[in-house]
Amino acid sequence: MIIRTRSTLAIALAALLASCASGSGGAQTSTSPTTSASASTTPAPNAAWPVKTRQHVDLWLHGFAMIQDDTTRVPYFRRGYRDLMIVERNKINTTSKLDENRDKLRARLAVNPALVSAQFLALNFDSWETMRQALKLFIDANGDPRRANSQELANAIAVIGQYFQSAADRDWLNTFYTSLDDENTRFYAGYWKAEQRNRAPALAAFDSVWQRAYYPKLTAFLAGTRQRSGDLLLSLPLDGEGRTISGGTRSSNTVVVAFPATAQSAVEGVYVFAHEAVGAVTSAAVNDNVTPAERRAGVADRVASAAAVRGGLMLLERAAPELADGYARYYLASANVPAGADPKATLATAFALPDLLRDAISRQIDVVVGGI
Repeated sequence: MIIRTRSTLAIALAALLASCASGSGGAQTSTSPTTSASASTTPAPNAAWPVKTRQHVDLWLHGFAMIQDDTTRVPYFRRGYRDLMIVERNKINTTSKLDENRDKLRARLAVNPALVSAQFLALNFDSWETMRQALKLFIDANGDPRRANSQELANAIAVIGQYFQSAADRDWLNTFYTSLDDENTRFYAGYWKAEQRNRAPALAAFDSVWQRAYYPKLTAFLAGTRQRSGDLLLSLPLDGEGRTISGGTRSSNTVVVAFPATAQSAVEGVYVFAHEAVGAVTSAAVNDNVTPAERRAGVADRVASAAAVRGGLMLLERAAPELADGYARYYLASANVPAGADPKATLATAFALPDLLRDAISRQIDVVVGGI
């Protein structure tokens, strides 16, 4: 998904989290076993791009997956995700406030579809506890930075307010995060921990293939696009459309990709990482090759997704060509398109790009990886 610059947001939220921890305007940050255990799993903590999992990121994305329509070519979330979660909850005979408030939450999304961009917000926090407290501070201040007791806190409130600008949006946020809190208590925390156990072999396999084989092959591209290091998160709700925020430093680069279901499918996480990482090139190429009139007509938005899919294939063709066919098959399956005899050719047809844009992306990838 579209890369968003994180640096300003991270700085502002650091002040907000410090406020949470010190108790100014909210309860102290919990250090309970539940919070600590759910925050992160890190098989290779000293790597340039360590592989992690974060429960609160999955919870936040899970909430959106349960309430929003998902009709994009490459879906925001795994196909059938909501139905699967309903089946899982039925196994323990439970519902939550997220079910009770679903219609209300969906109604506001229909009025203001831009709220879906708030999916990125969770990537700036280390746990659900700190995120929940930060959102409460924002709600208590009614989104008004002037109600803050410090300039740093005012800046943080203003940053969160970029996602939730109106009173109706803040009411939506209050309903959403309190509903998620109940969902987490009644269902998601237990489900998430069970899935981490079930997928431990897949996590270990992905960490191995990533650190030993494919991160080294992508190093030149990552260094050339100011993505030399960062955090790579495996997320249960996602499929081919990852989530990325980038600020050019380790502390502000985060890429979230689909969590492979099995050790045998571990390489799928590399496919999604390539799709996300190449956004540093494809976004610029789209901006440079779409006229202002076309941008106003929505052309840039329409071609951005195809550009990322095609760009990811171009990157792997240069850096790890053995993955190219598998990547094409993966994204065709994500788009529910038969691969045919030549998956790469089918992908080019399914995700067609104007020749000028395609060539611009290809040339820039060549430049970055040292191909010319």
